[in-house]
Amino acid sequence: MQRRRSLSSISSRLTVLLGFLAGVSHAFADGPQSIPSILAPASTPAHEIYGLSLFVLLITGSIFVVVGGLLAYVIVKFRYRESEGQHEPAQVYGSVQVELAWTVIPILLVVVLFLTTARIIFAIQDAPKPASALDVTVVGHQFWWEFRYPALNIVTANELHVPASSAPTYLRLLSADVDHSFWVPQLGGKTDLIPNHPNEMWIDPRQPGLYLGQCAQFCGVEHAKMLLRVYVDTPEQFTAWVKNQQQPAAQSAPQDNAVAAGRHVFETQACVNCHTVAGTAAVGRFGPDLTHLMSRATIAAGAATNTPENLRAWIQEPDHFKPGVLMPAMQLSDEQIDQLVAYLTTLH
Repeated sequence: MQRRRSLSSISSRLTVLLGFLAGVSHAFADGPQSIPSILAPASTPAHEIYGLSLFVLLITGSIFVVVGGLLAYVIVKFRYRESEGQHEPAQVYGSVQVELAWTVIPILLVVVLFLTTARIIFAIQDAPKPASALDVTVVGHQFWWEFRYPALNIVTANELHVPASSAPTYLRLLSADVDHSFWVPQLGGKTDLIPNHPNEMWIDPRQPGLYLGQCAQFCGVEHAKMLLRVYVDTPEQFTAWVKNQQQPAAQSAPQDNAVAAGRHVFETQACVNCHTVAGTAAVGRFGPDLTHLMSRATIAAGAATNTPENLRAWIQEPDHFKPGVLMPAMQLSDEQIDQLVAYLTTLH
């Protein structure tokens, strides 16, 4: 019985180790990752930061090995031996060479790390902006993201679309309320969104796919569910997305009573105070633009997949997905919610 337990324990530990190694190898894989990771950079700023992190790890790892090795040597060489009795070991008072070594070497290491970090920072921040760059204004809200494309006349929420090309995308970072932080590890470093203090960053991903991120600055009770999704599209996909986003909101067919009733509910309730749907009376700016709501994969800033069932649950009780969210429960009847969902699901 004891042997079986030992074998079972060893097997479980091997399983955990293999799982860890598989996760590490996956983290080093190229392309988009299912979990945000700095170990698979997909943009020039992220590559620069990744190279710097390896350099810092090399230096700090070397320090650990040297200090650990010296400590092990001292422990072994000067361990207590019964044959030596209880006499006091020889005392050494001061050594100019040793004191210079442990003063000068750390100073040199700090200087090297400082200069290397400064070089990377300036290389990223001072990179010239080409005329072909795509401009996007990012506005952080509690607890969702607003993306504006000034040159394209597009406003969307929570899911950023950029083209995969040699031309970078420049992000102008603003905050509508408190401090937020834009961080997609595979695309660039963490950059804060500070009220009344615009910041800027740029990315130039070449490989299409979905890159995941997160607000990295505590901004309130729902900070952990203020998620980021960056879609890097092929040029053809991005052109099609832009064309779709520039279209007006879908209009209900005259014979579709449920959709028409849902639009009436939307326009006569408090929804219009917070949300915008182009071509309707809804011009609110406190909540996400819903003109093309169903073109997004998620709702509630990535907290739930965008399905009619989740949309209904979100309208009925927003706290079900995001406790502490600022969107109130509208206290609508089941019939009104069904009508509202029928209308919102037409907004592609």
